[in-house]
Amino acid sequence: MEKNEKLDDILKEYRELRETISDPELMKDSKKYREQMKRFSRISKIAEKINEFREMLKERDYLQKTTDDSDPELAEMAIEELTNIEDRIQKSEEELNMMLIPPDPFDDKNIIIEIRAGTGGEEAALFAGDLLRMYLKFAELKSWKTGFLSESPSGKGGFKEVILSVEGDSVYSKLKFESGVHRVQRVPETESSGRIHTSAVTVAVLPEADEIEIDINPEELKIDVYRSTGPGGQSVNTTDSAVRITHLPTGLVVTCQDEKSQHKNKAKAMKVLRARLLDLETQKQQDSIADKRRTLIGSGDRSEKIRTYNFPQNRVTDHRINLTLYKLGEILNGNVDELVDALNKFDKAEKLKYLKYTG
Repeated sequence: MEKNEKLDDILKEYRELRETISDPELMKDSKKYREQMKRFSRISKIAEKINEFREMLKERDYLQKTTDDSDPELAEMAIEELTNIEDRIQKSEEELNMMLIPPDPFDDKNIIIEIRAGTGGEEAALFAGDLLRMYLKFAELKSWKTGFLSESPSGKGGFKEVILSVEGDSVYSKLKFESGVHRVQRVPETESSGRIHTSAVTVAVLPEADEIEIDINPEELKIDVYRSTGPGGQSVNTTDSAVRITHLPTGLVVTCQDEKSQHKNKAKAMKVLRARLLDLETQKQQDSIADKRRTLIGSGDRSEKIRTYNFPQNRVTDHRINLTLYKLGEILNGNVDELVDALNKFDKAEKLKYLKYTG
Protein backbone atom coordinates (compact mmCIF):
# COMPACT_ATOMS: atom_id res chain seq x y z
CA MET A 1 0.00 0.00 0.00
CA GLU A 2 1.30 3.45 -0.91
CA LYS A 3 2.09 5.75 1.99
CA ASN A 4 -0.52 8.30 0.86
CA GLU A 5 -3.19 5.59 0.96
CA LYS A 6 -2.11 4.66 4.50
CA LEU A 7 -2.39 8.28 5.59
CA ASP A 8 -5.81 8.61 3.92
CA ASP A 9 -7.01 5.50 5.77
CA ILE A 10 -5.86 6.97 9.10
CA LEU A 11 -7.70 10.23 8.44
CA LYS A 12 -10.80 8.26 7.50
CA GLU A 13 -10.58 6.22 10.73
CA TYR A 14 -10.10 9.44 12.70
CA ARG A 15 -13.34 10.89 11.27
CA GLU A 16 -15.24 7.65 11.96
CA LEU A 17 -13.93 7.43 15.53
CA ARG A 18 -14.87 11.05 16.16
CA GLU A 19 -18.47 10.18 15.30
CA THR A 20 -18.38 6.92 17.25
CA ILE A 21 -17.25 8.42 20.56
CA SER A 22 -19.98 11.06 20.38
CA ASP A 23 -22.66 8.35 20.22
CA PRO A 24 -24.55 8.25 23.58
CA GLU A 25 -25.08 4.50 23.14
CA LEU A 26 -21.33 3.86 23.32
CA MET A 27 -21.08 5.52 26.73
CA LYS A 28 -23.35 2.82 28.17
CA ASP A 29 -20.55 0.30 27.63
CA SER A 30 -17.79 1.77 29.81
CA LYS A 31 -15.12 -0.76 28.78
CA LYS A 32 -15.70 -0.27 25.05
CA TYR A 33 -15.91 3.50 25.52
CA ARG A 34 -12.51 3.56 27.28
CA GLU A 35 -10.96 1.46 24.51
CA GLN A 36 -12.36 3.71 21.76
CA MET A 37 -11.27 6.86 23.60
CA LYS A 38 -7.76 5.48 23.99
CA ARG A 39 -7.62 4.69 20.27
CA PHE A 40 -9.06 8.11 19.40
CA SER A 41 -6.52 9.87 21.60
CA ARG A 42 -3.63 8.22 19.72
CA ILE A 43 -5.09 8.54 16.22
CA SER A 44 -6.09 12.20 16.66
CA LYS A 45 -2.44 13.09 17.29
CA ILE A 46 -1.42 11.22 14.15
CA ALA A 47 -4.19 12.92 12.13
CA GLU A 48 -2.98 16.31 13.32
CA LYS A 49 0.58 15.45 12.26
CA ILE A 50 -0.63 14.21 8.83
CA ASN A 51 -2.50 17.45 8.19
CA GLU A 52 0.53 19.48 9.29
CA PHE A 53 2.79 17.41 7.00
CA ARG A 54 0.49 17.80 4.00
CA GLU A 55 0.20 21.56 4.51
CA MET A 56 3.98 21.76 4.32
CA LEU A 57 3.95 19.77 1.07
CA LYS A 58 1.45 22.25 -0.38
CA GLU A 59 3.63 25.15 0.73
CA ARG A 60 6.67 23.54 -0.92
CA ASP A 61 4.75 23.09 -4.20
CA TYR A 62 3.77 26.76 -4.12
CA LEU A 63 7.36 27.86 -3.44
CA GLN A 64 8.71 25.67 -6.24
CA LYS A 65 6.34 27.37 -8.69
CA THR A 66 7.29 30.78 -7.31
CA THR A 67 10.99 30.21 -8.07
CA ASP A 68 10.08 30.61 -11.74
CA ASP A 69 8.34 33.96 -11.08
CA SER A 70 9.23 36.81 -13.40
CA ASP A 71 9.93 38.97 -10.37
CA PRO A 72 13.61 38.19 -9.50
CA GLU A 73 13.24 39.35 -5.88
CA LEU A 74 10.19 37.14 -5.30
CA ALA A 75 11.92 34.17 -6.94
CA GLU A 76 15.00 34.63 -4.74
CA MET A 77 12.88 34.72 -1.58
CA ALA A 78 11.13 31.52 -2.67
CA ILE A 79 14.48 29.77 -3.20
CA GLU A 80 15.58 30.74 0.34
CA GLU A 81 12.28 29.56 1.81
CA LEU A 82 12.53 26.24 -0.04
CA THR A 83 15.60 25.24 1.98
CA ASN A 84 13.77 26.00 5.21
CA ILE A 85 10.60 24.14 4.22
CA GLU A 86 12.58 21.08 3.07
CA ASP A 87 14.20 20.81 6.54
CA ARG A 88 10.79 21.16 8.20
CA ILE A 89 9.25 18.53 5.91
CA GLN A 90 12.04 16.06 6.68
CA LYS A 91 11.67 16.55 10.43
CA SER A 92 7.87 16.31 10.22
CA GLU A 93 8.06 13.12 8.15
CA GLU A 94 10.45 11.50 10.65
CA GLU A 95 8.08 12.38 13.52
CA LEU A 96 5.11 11.05 11.54
CA ASN A 97 6.90 7.78 10.75
CA MET A 98 7.61 7.27 14.45
CA MET A 99 3.94 7.88 15.26
CA LEU A 100 2.88 5.29 12.67
CA ILE A 101 4.74 2.52 14.50
CA PRO A 102 2.04 0.32 16.09
CA PRO A 103 2.16 0.66 19.89
CA ASP A 104 2.90 -2.32 22.10
CA PRO A 105 -0.50 -3.32 23.55
CA PHE A 106 1.12 -3.81 26.96
CA ASP A 107 3.00 -0.48 27.16
CA ASP A 108 0.51 1.16 29.54
CA LYS A 109 0.39 -1.81 31.90
CA ASN A 110 1.78 -2.25 35.39
CA ILE A 111 4.35 -5.02 35.72
CA ILE A 112 5.64 -7.87 37.80
CA ILE A 113 9.45 -8.20 37.98
CA GLU A 114 10.92 -11.59 38.85
CA ILE A 115 14.60 -11.56 39.84
CA ARG A 116 16.40 -14.89 40.32
CA ALA A 117 20.00 -15.64 41.26
CA GLY A 118 21.66 -17.85 38.65
CA THR A 119 25.22 -19.13 38.40
CA GLY A 120 27.55 -17.82 41.08
CA GLY A 121 26.03 -18.99 44.35
CA GLU A 122 25.97 -16.39 47.13
CA GLU A 123 27.61 -13.76 44.90
CA ALA A 124 24.72 -14.13 42.41
CA ALA A 125 22.23 -13.79 45.28
CA LEU A 126 23.94 -10.60 46.44
CA PHE A 127 23.80 -9.17 42.93
CA ALA A 128 20.10 -10.09 42.73
CA GLY A 129 19.73 -7.81 45.75
CA ASP A 130 21.67 -5.07 43.95
CA LEU A 131 19.34 -5.28 40.94
CA LEU A 132 16.30 -5.26 43.21
CA ARG A 133 17.51 -2.03 44.84
CA MET A 134 18.26 -0.56 41.39
CA TYR A 135 14.68 -1.13 40.22
CA LEU A 136 13.25 0.10 43.54
CA LYS A 137 15.31 3.31 43.25
CA PHE A 138 14.26 3.78 39.62
CA ALA A 139 10.61 3.31 40.60
CA GLU A 140 11.03 5.84 43.40
CA LEU A 141 12.50 8.40 40.96
CA LYS A 142 9.49 7.85 38.68
CA SER A 143 7.00 8.07 41.60
CA TRP A 144 5.81 4.52 40.92
CA LYS A 145 4.31 2.30 43.58
CA THR A 146 6.12 -0.96 44.42
CA GLY A 147 5.19 -3.99 46.49
CA PHE A 148 6.76 -7.34 47.31
CA LEU A 149 4.80 -10.37 46.10
CA SER A 150 7.32 -13.02 47.11
CA GLU A 151 10.87 -13.13 48.41
CA SER A 152 13.39 -15.81 49.23
CA PRO A 153 16.39 -14.21 50.97
CA SER A 154 19.84 -15.80 51.04
CA GLY A 155 22.01 -16.06 54.11
CA LYS A 156 24.19 -12.97 53.54
CA GLY A 157 21.70 -10.27 52.61
CA GLY A 158 21.02 -11.25 49.02
CA PHE A 159 18.05 -12.97 47.37
CA LYS A 160 17.68 -16.38 45.78
CA GLU A 161 14.46 -15.05 44.27
CA VAL A 162 12.30 -11.98 44.67
CA ILE A 163 9.08 -10.99 42.90
CA LEU A 164 8.03 -7.36 42.83
CA SER A 165 4.96 -5.52 41.55
CA VAL A 166 5.41 -2.04 40.05
CA GLU A 167 2.47 0.26 39.37
CA GLY A 168 2.54 3.64 37.65
CA ASP A 169 2.44 5.52 34.37
CA SER A 170 3.48 3.32 31.40
CA VAL A 171 5.71 1.12 33.56
CA TYR A 172 5.96 -1.75 31.07
CA SER A 173 7.05 0.57 28.25
CA LYS A 174 10.02 1.67 30.36
CA LEU A 175 11.18 -1.68 31.73
CA LYS A 176 10.10 -4.27 29.14
CA PHE A 177 13.63 -4.68 27.81
CA GLU A 178 15.09 -5.62 31.21
CA SER A 179 14.15 -9.30 30.71
CA GLY A 180 17.17 -11.55 30.26
CA VAL A 181 20.45 -12.53 31.92
CA HIS A 182 22.32 -9.79 33.78
CA ARG A 183 25.99 -10.68 34.33
CA VAL A 184 28.17 -9.18 37.07
CA GLN A 185 31.96 -9.16 37.21
CA ARG A 186 33.50 -8.16 40.52
CA VAL A 187 35.77 -9.29 43.36
CA PRO A 188 33.66 -10.86 46.14
CA GLU A 189 34.30 -9.58 49.68
CA THR A 190 35.26 -13.12 50.69
CA GLU A 191 37.87 -13.42 47.90
CA SER A 192 41.26 -12.85 49.55
CA SER A 193 43.30 -13.19 46.31
CA GLY A 194 41.43 -10.35 44.60
CA ARG A 195 40.26 -12.59 41.76
CA ILE A 196 37.28 -11.33 39.73
CA HIS A 197 34.25 -13.63 39.80
CA THR A 198 31.51 -13.72 37.17
CA SER A 199 27.95 -14.38 38.31
CA ALA A 200 24.56 -14.13 36.68
CA VAL A 201 21.02 -13.10 37.60
CA THR A 202 17.92 -13.68 35.49
CA VAL A 203 15.26 -10.95 35.27
CA ALA A 204 11.76 -11.41 33.86
CA VAL A 205 9.46 -8.41 33.33
CA LEU A 206 5.83 -9.48 32.94
CA PRO A 207 2.90 -7.20 32.08
CA GLU A 208 0.23 -7.49 34.75
CA ALA A 209 -2.89 -9.31 33.56
CA ASP A 210 -6.42 -8.68 34.77
CA GLU A 211 -9.19 -11.24 35.12
CA ILE A 212 -10.75 -10.26 31.78
CA GLU A 213 -7.54 -10.95 29.84
CA ILE A 214 -6.73 -14.21 31.61
CA ASP A 215 -9.77 -16.20 32.65
CA ILE A 216 -8.62 -18.96 34.99
CA ASN A 217 -10.90 -21.94 35.59
CA PRO A 218 -10.84 -22.68 39.35
CA GLU A 219 -11.17 -26.39 38.55
CA GLU A 220 -7.78 -26.25 36.84
CA LEU A 221 -6.06 -25.09 40.02
CA LYS A 222 -4.51 -27.17 42.79
CA ILE A 223 -4.21 -25.02 45.91
CA ASP A 224 -2.10 -26.12 48.88
CA VAL A 225 -1.77 -24.26 52.17
CA TYR A 226 1.03 -24.72 54.67
CA ARG A 227 2.98 -22.92 57.37
CA SER A 228 5.37 -20.28 56.12
CA THR A 229 9.04 -20.75 56.94
CA GLY A 230 11.96 -18.40 57.26
CA PRO A 231 15.66 -18.79 56.40
CA GLY A 232 17.00 -22.14 57.54
CA GLY A 233 13.53 -23.65 57.65
CA GLN A 234 12.43 -22.20 60.97
CA SER A 235 8.70 -21.55 61.30
CA VAL A 236 7.71 -17.90 61.19
CA ASN A 237 3.96 -18.40 61.43
CA THR A 238 1.77 -20.60 63.59
CA THR A 239 -1.07 -20.82 61.05
CA ASP A 240 -1.34 -22.35 57.57
CA SER A 241 -1.10 -19.00 55.79
CA ALA A 242 1.38 -19.83 53.01
CA VAL A 243 -0.18 -20.70 49.65
CA ARG A 244 1.03 -22.79 46.73
CA ILE A 245 -1.04 -22.67 43.53
CA THR A 246 -0.45 -25.15 40.70
CA HIS A 247 -2.03 -24.47 37.31
CA LEU A 248 -2.65 -28.02 36.13
CA PRO A 249 -2.88 -27.45 32.33
CA THR A 250 0.53 -25.71 32.17
CA GLY A 251 2.26 -27.04 35.29
CA LEU A 252 3.03 -23.48 36.45
CA VAL A 253 3.58 -23.27 40.22
CA VAL A 254 3.37 -20.07 42.27
CA THR A 255 3.99 -19.81 46.00
CA CYS A 256 3.47 -16.90 48.37
CA GLN A 257 4.07 -16.75 52.11
CA ASP A 258 4.95 -13.11 52.76
CA GLU A 259 1.63 -12.16 54.34
CA LYS A 260 0.20 -13.49 57.61
CA SER A 261 -3.17 -13.78 55.92
CA GLN A 262 -3.87 -16.83 53.74
CA HIS A 263 -6.35 -14.75 51.74
CA LYS A 264 -3.74 -12.07 50.95
CA ASN A 265 -1.13 -14.68 50.01
CA LYS A 266 -3.61 -16.35 47.66
CA ALA A 267 -4.47 -13.02 46.02
CA LYS A 268 -0.78 -12.25 45.46
CA ALA A 269 -0.11 -15.72 44.08
CA MET A 270 -3.04 -15.40 41.66
CA LYS A 271 -1.67 -12.04 40.50
CA VAL A 272 1.67 -13.64 39.63
CA LEU A 273 -0.02 -16.66 38.01
CA ARG A 274 -2.12 -14.43 35.71
CA ALA A 275 0.97 -12.50 34.65
CA ARG A 276 2.86 -15.72 33.88
CA LEU A 277 -0.06 -17.14 31.89
CA LEU A 278 -0.34 -13.92 29.88
CA ASP A 279 3.41 -14.05 29.27
CA LEU A 280 3.13 -17.69 28.19
CA GLU A 281 0.39 -16.79 25.71
CA THR A 282 2.45 -13.86 24.39
CA GLN A 283 5.49 -16.10 23.92
CA LYS A 284 3.38 -18.55 21.90
CA GLN A 285 2.21 -15.72 19.65
CA GLN A 286 5.80 -14.58 19.14
CA ASP A 287 6.89 -18.11 18.29
CA SER A 288 4.10 -18.39 15.73
CA ILE A 289 5.48 -15.40 13.82
CA ALA A 290 9.13 -16.36 14.21
CA ASP A 291 9.60 -16.43 10.44
CA LYS A 292 8.53 -12.77 10.28
CA ARG A 293 10.35 -9.70 11.51
CA ARG A 294 11.39 -9.82 15.16
CA THR A 295 13.88 -7.33 16.58
CA LEU A 296 16.75 -8.52 18.72
CA ILE A 297 15.40 -6.56 21.68
CA GLY A 298 11.84 -7.76 21.20
CA SER A 299 12.69 -11.45 21.02
CA GLY A 300 11.89 -11.97 24.70
CA ASP A 301 14.55 -14.66 25.06
CA ARG A 302 15.04 -14.94 28.83
CA SER A 303 18.21 -17.02 28.44
CA GLU A 304 19.94 -14.28 26.46
CA LYS A 305 22.82 -12.44 28.12
CA ILE A 306 21.68 -8.84 27.77
CA ARG A 307 23.95 -6.80 30.04
CA THR A 308 27.26 -6.91 31.90
CA TYR A 309 28.04 -4.93 35.06
CA ASN A 310 31.83 -4.74 35.51
CA PHE A 311 32.77 -3.30 38.91
CA PRO A 312 36.57 -2.96 38.46
CA GLN A 313 36.01 -0.87 35.30
CA ASN A 314 32.94 0.99 36.61
CA ARG A 315 31.32 -0.20 33.37
CA VAL A 316 27.85 -1.27 32.26
CA THR A 317 27.50 -2.73 28.75
CA ASP A 318 24.22 -3.57 27.05
CA HIS A 319 25.17 -6.20 24.48
CA ARG A 320 22.01 -5.87 22.37
CA ILE A 321 22.74 -2.32 21.26
CA ASN A 322 26.51 -2.23 21.94
CA LEU A 323 26.10 0.59 24.45
CA THR A 324 28.76 1.01 27.15
CA LEU A 325 28.45 3.49 30.01
CA TYR A 326 31.14 4.13 32.61
CA LYS A 327 28.77 5.04 35.41
CA LEU A 328 27.99 1.76 37.15
CA GLY A 329 27.43 3.38 40.55
CA GLU A 330 24.85 5.82 39.18
CA ILE A 331 23.01 3.09 37.29
CA LEU A 332 22.81 0.76 40.30
CA ASN A 333 21.48 3.75 42.23
CA GLY A 334 18.44 3.83 39.94
CA ASN A 335 19.61 6.20 37.20
CA VAL A 336 18.82 3.86 34.32
CA ASP A 337 17.01 6.35 32.06
CA GLU A 338 19.93 6.50 29.62
CA LEU A 339 19.82 2.72 29.14
CA VAL A 340 16.03 2.56 28.98
CA ASP A 341 15.76 5.42 26.47
CA ALA A 342 18.51 4.00 24.24
CA LEU A 343 16.80 0.59 24.13
CA ASN A 344 13.42 2.11 23.26
CA LYS A 345 14.98 4.32 20.58
CA PHE A 346 16.75 1.33 19.02
CA ASP A 347 13.57 -0.74 19.06
CA LYS A 348 11.58 2.01 17.34
CA ALA A 349 14.29 2.43 14.70
CA GLU A 350 14.19 -1.32 13.97
CA LYS A 351 10.40 -1.27 13.69
CA LEU A 352 10.59 1.75 11.41
CA LYS A 353 12.98 -0.15 9.11
CA TYR A 354 10.44 -2.94 8.96
CA LEU A 355 7.59 -0.58 8.16
CA LYS A 356 9.59 0.92 5.27
CA TYR A 357 10.56 -2.54 4.02
CA THR A 358 6.96 -3.80 3.99
CA GLY A 359 5.67 -0.58 2.43
